[in-house]
Amino acid sequence: MSRHNPPLQPVIYQDTDSGLDRVDFSDAAHHVVKQLDAAGYAAYVVGGSVRDSVLGLHPKDFDIATNATPDQIKHVFGRQCQIIGRRFLLAHVYHNRHMVEVATFRAPHHEGSHGQTSDHGMITRDNVWGRIDQDALRRDFSINALYYHPLTGEILDFADGMKDLRARKLRMIGDAAVRYREDPVRMLRALRFAAKLGFSLEKGTAAPIRSLAYLLGSISHHRLYDESLKLFSCGHLEVLMPGLQFSGLLSQLFPHIRESGHLPSLVTLASRNTDERLRQGKTVNPAFFYAVLLWDLQQSILQQRLDEGEMLLPAYQQAAIQALGQQYQRTAIPKHASQTVREIWEMQPRLQRPKSRQVPELLASPRFRAAFDFLLLREQTGDKGTHGMAVWWEEYQTAHDDHREQMLRQLDRPVAGKRKPARKKPAQSSAAPESGEA
Repeated sequence: MSRHNPPLQPVIYQDTDSGLDRVDFSDAAHHVVKQLDAAGYAAYVVGGSVRDSVLGLHPKDFDIATNATPDQIKHVFGRQCQIIGRRFLLAHVYHNRHMVEVATFRAPHHEGSHGQTSDHGMITRDNVWGRIDQDALRRDFSINALYYHPLTGEILDFADGMKDLRARKLRMIGDAAVRYREDPVRMLRALRFAAKLGFSLEKGTAAPIRSLAYLLGSISHHRLYDESLKLFSCGHLEVLMPGLQFSGLLSQLFPHIRESGHLPSLVTLASRNTDERLRQGKTVNPAFFYAVLLWDLQQSILQQRLDEGEMLLPAYQQAAIQALGQQYQRTAIPKHASQTVREIWEMQPRLQRPKSRQVPELLASPRFRAAFDFLLLREQTGDKGTHGMAVWWEEYQTAHDDHREQMLRQLDRPVAGKRKPARKKPAQSSAAPESGEA
């Protein structure tokens, strides 16, 4: 679309007729729109917050789109505003300790010298300013292209987003294959939104994903790590993970996981438990889910090292380093997260076969809870390598002191069916034994 073409006219809805609730929108979002409006600029709340409010999901984050350029936004808000980004220039505006992201309306990236694409069609620079209708058609999904003006109560719909919301359908704006080439991360977003919202993927939106999954290989491994965190915290992993596997996207993020067949049972169970924690309002540690996803890789490397004669604990440590090093090539796991993963893994053999004298130290470890939860998940999947010790640890944590002492004594008893090594007989003297035996 040329910027000289006549503007596309939106369908206009009133918030009172759409299901959207004005109360969902923060004081900070209202403040930013009001200040830009007073300065003579057009400004709207846009994207996920509008979508979620219409669906009754009560949004927490708010994005603003405006015809003011970043420098003009900075002029309006002064020290409350910080310009960030290079590939995409954005403004962060702060109000009462809350941050609102403000972006300038964008035109098609090919219309100016400030837009660049790679040989594969991926947008590498995108600072071409345009009109609101052009900005709407640049957005990924129709349901994310709704513009809400909280001062007038109007919702501007340029891409039939409201119809798709009511039909519970996720549809890419424009040619899906072209849009995925512009930004391959949109494929991950498509499956994440569909799982999170319980929407179906429109046929044309779903069709190109499997054949274009390889394009994720061109995305920065730092960005892919950030995207993986969004996947883990979406609250619908049990539905999302099989979709990622079937589409070929999961193997692009975690190459050791096969595209066909069932997901590892440990991954399925951890997905279900993570979703449940989020439903209960609890936090989740992404390092724990990384430990789950990479466990089979670590165990495969561990077995190779054991087969070569390496001792167990050094082999565990080196297998962890090697597995995390391989994964870093796809998703740049930060040092603090990779250290947590290693500690969870390296505590497994100690929890599986503890000595009584080691139990207090293991229980006091800051990583005990995560390592125990991991052991328990393994046991629940039928992993015989835990030796049933997850149940033992679960009982020990709640036992009274006398029962704990009894449980510790049981640990040091010989395993049934195994005899202790015979004690070496002392050297005999020249005198005949009292028994009279030679």
